[in-house]
Amino acid sequence: MRIAPALFALFLLCAVATQSRAHAVHYRVENRGISARVFYGPDDPVSYSVYEIHGPGDAVPYQKGRTDRNGIVSFLPDRPGPWRITVSGEAEHGAHGAAITVQVAESLYMDSFDKPLVAQYTKAFVGMSILFVGFSFWVLFRNQRGKKGASWCGRYDI
Repeated sequence: MRIAPALFALFLLCAVATQSRAHAVHYRVENRGISARVFYGPDDPVSYSVYEIHGPGDAVPYQKGRTDRNGIVSFLPDRPGPWRITVSGEAEHGAHGAAITVQVAESLYMDSFDKPLVAQYTKAFVGMSILFVGFSFWVLFRNQRGKKGASWCGRYDI
């Protein structure tokens, strides 16, 4: 007869121990998500700057925070579509910002992202600049050749 209360006490102890584990902090490490590195120059990251992330059609930010010391913003999208990352950086000479649009595929991985115009057409910009500088020097020397006594600023020395 004394075994029944002992078994009931053991059952209660197991039930209470099981419920107390429910208040623990659990975690899971997953190999997914999207990261963007924002920087002023190759060796000058936008460290600890404020950012906001807006999902497709969101009026309220999906995520807010600060970049890490390497200027990295990371997030885990929960639906496909265009996601917009806005970073506001403070440099010694004033405020700067970047707006990045990341296209997220149905698999919730990055499909593509928008590059700045200069990054998309760097070779074209460099080529046009070289042609412009070459043409400028050609015009300058052609005009100076025919004018004896002319200085570089275009006036005649007396």
